[in-house]
Amino acid sequence: MTANRTPLSALEQGIPFEQRHIGPDDAAQAKMLAQVGYGSLDELTAAAVPDVIKSAEALQLPAARTEAEVLAELRSLADRNQVLGSMIGLGYYGTFTPPVILRNVMENPSWYTAYTPYQPEISQGRLEALLNFQTMVAELTGLPTSGASLLDEGTAAAEAMALSRRIGKVKNGAYVVDADALPQTVAVIRTRAEPTGVEIVVADLSDGIPAEVAERGVVGVLVQYPGASGAVRDIKPVIEQAHELGAIVTVAADLLALTLLTSPGELGADIAVGTTQRFGVPMGFGGPHAGYMAVREKFARSLPGRLVGVSVDADGNKAYRLALQTREQHIRREKATSNICTAQVLLAVMAGMYAVYHGPDGLRSIAQRAHRYATLLAAGLTAGGVEVVHEVYFDTVTVRVPGTAAQVVRTAREGGVNVRLVDADHVSVACDETTTRSQLHVVWGAFGVEGDIEALDAGTADVLPGDALRTDEILTHPVFHQHRSETAMLRYLRKLADRDYALDRGMIPLGSCTMKLNATTEMEPVTWPEFGQLHPFVPAEQAQGYLTLITELEERLAEVTGYDKVSLQPNAGSQGELAGLLAVRGYHRANGDEQRTVCLIPSSAHGTNAASAVMAGMKVVVVKTADDGEIDVEDLRAKIETYADQLSVLMITYPSTHGVFEEHVADICAAVHDAGGQVYVDGANLNALVGLAKPGHFGGDVSHLNLHKTFCIPHGGGGPGVGPVGVRAHLAPYLPNHPMQPAAGPETGVGPISAAPWGSAGILPISWSYVRLMGGEGLKRATQVAVLSANYIAKRLEPHFPVLYTGPGGLVAHECIIDLRPLSKATGVTVDDIAKRLIDYGFHAPTMSFPVAGTLMIEPTESEDIGELDRFCEAMIAIRGEVERVASGEWPAQDNPLRNAPHTAGMLGGEWEHAYSREEAVFPAGVAASDKYWPPVRRIDQAFGDRNLVCSCPPLDAYEA
Repeated sequence: MTANRTPLSALEQGIPFEQRHIGPDDAAQAKMLAQVGYGSLDELTAAAVPDVIKSAEALQLPAARTEAEVLAELRSLADRNQVLGSMIGLGYYGTFTPPVILRNVMENPSWYTAYTPYQPEISQGRLEALLNFQTMVAELTGLPTSGASLLDEGTAAAEAMALSRRIGKVKNGAYVVDADALPQTVAVIRTRAEPTGVEIVVADLSDGIPAEVAERGVVGVLVQYPGASGAVRDIKPVIEQAHELGAIVTVAADLLALTLLTSPGELGADIAVGTTQRFGVPMGFGGPHAGYMAVREKFARSLPGRLVGVSVDADGNKAYRLALQTREQHIRREKATSNICTAQVLLAVMAGMYAVYHGPDGLRSIAQRAHRYATLLAAGLTAGGVEVVHEVYFDTVTVRVPGTAAQVVRTAREGGVNVRLVDADHVSVACDETTTRSQLHVVWGAFGVEGDIEALDAGTADVLPGDALRTDEILTHPVFHQHRSETAMLRYLRKLADRDYALDRGMIPLGSCTMKLNATTEMEPVTWPEFGQLHPFVPAEQAQGYLTLITELEERLAEVTGYDKVSLQPNAGSQGELAGLLAVRGYHRANGDEQRTVCLIPSSAHGTNAASAVMAGMKVVVVKTADDGEIDVEDLRAKIETYADQLSVLMITYPSTHGVFEEHVADICAAVHDAGGQVYVDGANLNALVGLAKPGHFGGDVSHLNLHKTFCIPHGGGGPGVGPVGVRAHLAPYLPNHPMQPAAGPETGVGPISAAPWGSAGILPISWSYVRLMGGEGLKRATQVAVLSANYIAKRLEPHFPVLYTGPGGLVAHECIIDLRPLSKATGVTVDDIAKRLIDYGFHAPTMSFPVAGTLMIEPTESEDIGELDRFCEAMIAIRGEVERVASGEWPAQDNPLRNAPHTAGMLGGEWEHAYSREEAVFPAGVAASDKYWPPVRRIDQAFGDRNLVCSCPPLDAYEA
């Protein structure tokens, strides 16, 4: 009677998450393996992965758990965090995320699974949202050109320092930093300045730049406005003095304060930087948040990072794009002036939409509320005989309590409010959008006074003087006035999302970018208040859940990579590269080898590698790439011999940027080590290694990882990313640390790379969950299926498009490059034509012309099922047939579906004068009318947008024109 029973233990397990994450099921894998010519995943990867790098042991990770179990485990961690009222300030504030933005942007895969808008025709929604962000920043700062976001305020300030050196007239001299700047900003600037030899002078600028500094020369000045202490000073005199010295002036400004205060631009600043965190983005224990930078118009073309601009499409209609793309810093390699790659698009969209939803009146009201709370707080303290240090402030009050500051902070904490301990004699208290009356009473009580809010409110004037207030209008564009109701806002967000292509529509087969499933279970905890509402500088005992999660993730990433120590602080792959190279630099210097400054980089490497090396004070020497796509070993050995005594590090990407497993990698690493150098293994392609090989075991000394690639943090339309760095034990003493959180890194560390101690801690639960859900065996199978999927596509497309590089047995790694150059030469059909034609078939294009011009690099990941893989292959094969019709003369070279792609719905009206039919244009083979994705614009004129640079919202009549 029990023969057909299913044991309860098996039923309790349910369907393993691995089967949800990995797209092809067992039957599909069998079909794909047959196509590739192997009998099993193990057989395939045994052939593809060189024996010399293979791991002998399985990953030592906790066993996979179900989605319900992982959420329960995360809930228990979240419950160990204590969310008190936050009045610490220092650039991180409580804020209310409007639920319409929380649900429809932050929690919406249409926004969070999109990629960087390099294909602008299918990115018009998020490009418009970013243009709103740029317009908001430009108008509030009073400077005409704003970028589309930077990583955080500290790194934005460091970028401003580098920009000041580049554009300023004074080339030798000190960079002067306001003593009232945020302490983490000062520390990040110091970290960035030291390798490049910039002298940093921290000075009290209340009475101007000190004479002894001015005499030596001043490259640039950074002023905090309002100061970290809360003080609102007249900064115009110091700006004028700096300009007289030929210096470039940067103002680090609080955007909310700028709704009330005179803008940096009006005061004469050249650059403004800061964070948009308090515009509806949760604190998240430090990030991710969108930093900002705005500059004077004449500096627009030197701006680091991304810039959204306005251009026109093939019909002359207004269309958005990334402006000046070819100058994007990481593309310019060692000539780059920055290594900025990842931006903070999702968070910039949220901040911009916060301004759209509230409008200028709403933002001013929020600012006035925060200021009013601060004013009443100070008035109550003064009435109780407590000394308030500054007469003029915006939202932060610094109080002098000789010898009792620690007790005040402790008493406030016991009452449920965190305030800032400045030193033994001073306490700072910051008010924000979420401050309550009860919190004021707690703070007053901590200082031993009582306050009557109603009486104080009736008898206390605001402290901001009239000459400090701005008189110009802000946020005048109609977009900041049209969406007051939730219905209007909801529809606006939906309209923009519908214009875009993200993973919720279909595959994004970008080589080197790994656009894989970002599971809802992994995403859900990010918005829990226990993770979202924690200030990064709270006492460690209030963040025990976070610290446990961080420690476990660091340890599990170390196990996956074979390294001894991992730092999660770098909040982008570019920052992880810099952190790793600074660790190498610190190691050599500690050994007395200060002459070791040469960084060898293959010509095929990611562009950020070279840029990061220059920022780390190194000299880049390029190593040739052989015809088969591997490093030219003979050239490498020659370069090692030439620079033996100066060799610092070799940077390689493994598997290579060309999508193959290099068989000589162990020999290459050994040659570098024999010469006294270190080996940096770029972790961009780690999705081909997890569970199969460990960089720390086959020769790597240091790697950065991309959690937004291999470990499931979504790309967010171009950010957030996380780029932790892993090192072997001898480099561990030189990892990043942080002045505000001793536990964030070694005492001997190189300083902070990011503004927050653990970088973008708020999204680390995503990667923690992924590793917990998959377990070691699941992670290995994910890698194997990623390799299988890439080889399946390569084999299906090979009869139609040559695969440029392969390894042993004709196999590729997790991505493949198809060579379009012979086709282009024979027919005139370009890589752009094929990329844009894929839009008509309902696909995002693969990576174009990287690492080889005229090619497409395809990476399917393990998450796409066989139906989607086949749909893509069939679209590519159909496009190959279309190319033949051009080659045969059936379609003219200048009038065919490829040259005119993508085709919009608007093209279908009126007369049709093309050499092909409407149906061939918009419903090519395999595209059903019911499922059609319609791009909102035709092909965009890139050159027009660069010649006519417009980087803020155009007036409505511009669209009518």
